[in-house]
Amino acid sequence: MRTAVIIGTGMIGTSIGLSLRKRGIDTYLMDVSPVALRISEAVGAGTTEEPPETVDLAVVAVPPAHVAPVVASHQSRGTARCYVDVAGVKVSPRRELQELGCDLAGVVGGHPLVGRPGSGPLAAQADLFDGRPWALVPAVETEASALNCALELVAACGAIPVVLDAEAHDRAVALGTLVPHVVLSLAAARLTEADRTTLRLLGGAWSEMPQLIGVDSATSWTQALAANPAPVVRELEELSQDLTALLETLRAIADGSRSAADADSHLSEFIQRGIDGCNRIPGRYGIPAETELADIAVVVEDRPTELARLFSDVASAGVVMHGIDISPRPVGLDRRVTISVTPSKAADLLHELRRRKWPADA
Repeated sequence: MRTAVIIGTGMIGTSIGLSLRKRGIDTYLMDVSPVALRISEAVGAGTTEEPPETVDLAVVAVPPAHVAPVVASHQSRGTARCYVDVAGVKVSPRRELQELGCDLAGVVGGHPLVGRPGSGPLAAQADLFDGRPWALVPAVETEASALNCALELVAACGAIPVVLDAEAHDRAVALGTLVPHVVLSLAAARLTEADRTTLRLLGGAWSEMPQLIGVDSATSWTQALAANPAPVVRELEELSQDLTALLETLRAIADGSRSAADADSHLSEFIQRGIDGCNRIPGRYGIPAETELADIAVVVEDRPTELARLFSDVASAGVVMHGIDISPRPVGLDRRVTISVTPSKAADLLHELRRRKWPADA
């Protein structure tokens, strides 16, 4: 990938532009907002000039409801050879792309899972995606060359690709981001009825709540919920059952029909399940990540299917990638891909890659 266009210059689109520019990729910017466009160019995410020819990749960084119309419009204009969106929902945009008759061979659904306060191009960071998971959701019709281009994008941004289907993605996002956001919002809504003394008391304890809820990006959250309702409903229904069981226990303690000591095991189990859930999350948010990583260098032929095949083989080996670096290379020459893994997995991965005939060294 040597050229790209970013369609939508908010925080995500501008951050992608900054990452690509660091890699020496010619990056062009497009947005319906002239102000956002000028700011994104000013911070160094790319140029607002028209691309002189069809670019290798278009990154569609627009809300879910706009993904399909934008892709359809730019496919008709021949803006890019491949398209990757970054919307937080994947099933509904895929359906709309099909309804509009888009060519899915060159389209890959994508979603970088990052979170930080702020919005707009001024909140962008070149290292926003470093080490973070980035979902890639190819369609059945998606060609290997398009997936390969999407994998290059993810690696250029320093993220870790996770390839899965649209339904699995939307279920995961509902469980991991949308439902927690709903619960936090409901809890914060109780503050609208609190007296001034309560608010003063809770000021310090709740100081990070506005960032967690995203008080400056309410529209994006409502769009995400509206675009992914069914999985959210299922998760909230199961959560409601857990809350009902907890309410019954606490109500019994409150009315004296059950002692606190008697209910201790139930309450402990309720809290422990949350701890156990957190401990399943890899990396710094759960299972302790090793401070040092081992690098495996692999030579990859300059063919459109090879990069996708390499990442598929790594995943098949049961190894989690903690970092990826793809060296630039002239046209027609092989490239060097460096995969960072925990030291305990390095020998196994090296053995497996060599078994699959990859030229690999530690």
